[in-house]
Amino acid sequence: MNTDPTTPMLTHEEMVNAMLADPVVYAEYQRLEREEFTILDEILNARHAAGLTQAQVAERMGTKASAVARLESALVSGKHSPSIDTLRKYAAAVGKKLEVHLV
Repeated sequence: MNTDPTTPMLTHEEMVNAMLADPVVYAEYQRLEREEFTILDEILNARHAAGLTQAQVAERMGTKASAVARLESALVSGKHSPSIDTLRKYAAAVGKKLEVHLV
C-alpha cells in the first residue's frame, strides 16, 4: 500500500485502465472475459436474482459457504474449472437449470 503522501493514489478504475494498457494483459483479459467472466456473470446474476447469499446457496447444495465462494472465485482466477455436476447443483440451488452448448 502506498503510504507516501506526495504520491497520488490511483482509483480502481485508473489502476485497471493502466493494467489494460499492456497488450499482453489486455489479450488475457479479453480471453477470460469471453469464457470465465461470462459464466461468472450468469452465476452471480442468478444468485442475486434469487436473493440468496453464498451461505444460502451452499445450504441448498449441501455444502459449505466457503465452497460456494471458491466456486465463484475459481471462475475469475481460472485456476479451477468446476465440474458439470457442481454447476448443475449450483443452478438448482438458485432455481435455474444448467444448459451447455457447443457453438
